[in-house]
Amino acid sequence: MMPSALATVRVLANRLRRDGWRSVARTVAARVATTAMDTWDLSEPGLPLREVDILDSRSLGRPSPLPIITGSLRVGWVCTPPAPGSGGHTTFFRMVQEMEERGHHCTLFLYDPNDDDAGRHEKTIRRHWPALRAGVRSATNGMEGVDVIVASSWPTAHLVAGRAPGSVHLFYFIQDYEPYFYPRGFLYALAEDSYRLGLTNVALGGMIADVMEAELGESPQAVIPFGCDTDTYRLLTPAPRNTRSGVVYYAKKKVDRRGYLLAKMALERFHALQPEQEIHIYGDTVTGWKIPVTNHGNLAPADLNVLYNQTIAGLAISFTNISLVPGELLAAGNVPVLNNAAFASGLLTDPDAVWAPATPSGLATALAGIVNAPGIDERAASIAGRKRLDWADSRKAFARFLETSCARLPDEAPRASMRGGRL
Repeated sequence: MMPSALATVRVLANRLRRDGWRSVARTVAARVATTAMDTWDLSEPGLPLREVDILDSRSLGRPSPLPIITGSLRVGWVCTPPAPGSGGHTTFFRMVQEMEERGHHCTLFLYDPNDDDAGRHEKTIRRHWPALRAGVRSATNGMEGVDVIVASSWPTAHLVAGRAPGSVHLFYFIQDYEPYFYPRGFLYALAEDSYRLGLTNVALGGMIADVMEAELGESPQAVIPFGCDTDTYRLLTPAPRNTRSGVVYYAKKKVDRRGYLLAKMALERFHALQPEQEIHIYGDTVTGWKIPVTNHGNLAPADLNVLYNQTIAGLAISFTNISLVPGELLAAGNVPVLNNAAFASGLLTDPDAVWAPATPSGLATALAGIVNAPGIDERAASIAGRKRLDWADSRKAFARFLETSCARLPDEAPRASMRGGRL
């Protein structure tokens, strides 16, 4: 045995005689944790695109796209491989479906930084988005044969700006201000530069336009309205149970901008205030909470609507653009509780949404106030009965902008006003 190891054994033996097993166990556990942290710290941060696809907006030069004056467009849509239930992909595919229904030919180009095989992801797309007819190809194997390419995220914006064939019309469908996904650093800077790569920036909702203006001093070329799936999410008649009870929360444990830790602490405090109210969790399965919860896992939209109709309120946390959840809750007569966040409150102005301080006690108190209010079922009917913007309006606005833009020269392309004239 080495001298240093022998000395360590002697120290632990003395500690064992003096303080007992518990003290020694805590010391060993701390040493193991420290060693593990040292090992983890050696790993590099992940890069969500290939190094060859990183571009510098200052050194780009592309030919101007030519106007397209004939019939249907051939549109390429670039995204990462989707996972079942992905809200971002669902919204993106809504735009694809609208263009297909208008007679345009669409192709999905999947961008996987680690794999060129798009075929293995096609089964997921066909199963979970059966309405899509678009072909599926790998973006890294070439994107020829299209008139238009639409990027869907900052890595795909870099890819499209660098690999798209010449004279193709390039668009960037922006669902969130993605630099906010990271701390200030290299990935933040790459995401920020994606808006300067020469693509026509189309923002989903005015929040993104406001943030881009504040952070970059630049506005997107167009803003389309943030919609809701009012066909799926609606008031059920008769109601699934006699009266609503409990609250619901969509858990995304690994997506910090969705506030998982905040939600956990808020719901634990809510339980202390209202122990009789059941707490329903869907999305990620949660464990190790101090309170009882009901895990539902991933739910199909129709089943999720039933859950929304059974419960009184829903916790919908986001520190960037709002998610799809608040609008879906409202359409089902459920009251969303959202965290106060810069810019986001200007996007959802529905009088039935409740904005609360982004603290555990602030959110817990807001939830408790809603479940204790009288007339729960009457309020639900009133909330669900309001007229809301459907995704059909968003789809049409986006499709019209693509069609009009591609039929004109670049310097004649339409631009939506950022104040009062959004598409």
